[in-house]
Amino acid sequence: MSTNYYTKEGLEKMKAELQELKTRGRAKMAEQISEARDKGDLRENAEYDAAKEAQGLLELRISKLADRIASAQIIDETKLDTSKVTVMSRVWLEGEGGTQIDYLLVAAEETDIKSRKISVDSPLGKALIGKKEKDKVEVQTPGGLRRFQIIKIAFEYP
Repeated sequence: MSTNYYTKEGLEKMKAELQELKTRGRAKMAEQISEARDKGDLRENAEYDAAKEAQGLLELRISKLADRIASAQIIDETKLDTSKVTVMSRVWLEGEGGTQIDYLLVAAEETDIKSRKISVDSPLGKALIGKKEKDKVEVQTPGGLRRFQIIKIAFEYP
């Protein structure tokens, strides 16, 4: 099992989701299955089949979350190498044409593009990891090859 790195906030959010799925999610699913079962012959009951399939997906999500939490390690910002881009780095980039943007690199589960939090596993995240200020990076995007220069690296901790 590989180690997954999370912020304290991100790990707590995953734990809360797991608890919600185990309690309310399972209870709601049991209710849906019971209601579908009451509607007649199970061999020809599409509603029952759909509820059982949804239950399987719920249990899969619970299992995946539990595995991630079991292998989670909270990021210790005092041990991060501040001279290069790592998880929890806020990176300011300058693109072709002089446009500038910044992103915070986070674990995949903490991605929030509206807050400019991108996954370290995204194409841009992978291109930035290990790079230093003034380094240039190239990223293949759906819109074509993009080139950036790293202007600044800072670290943020919730």
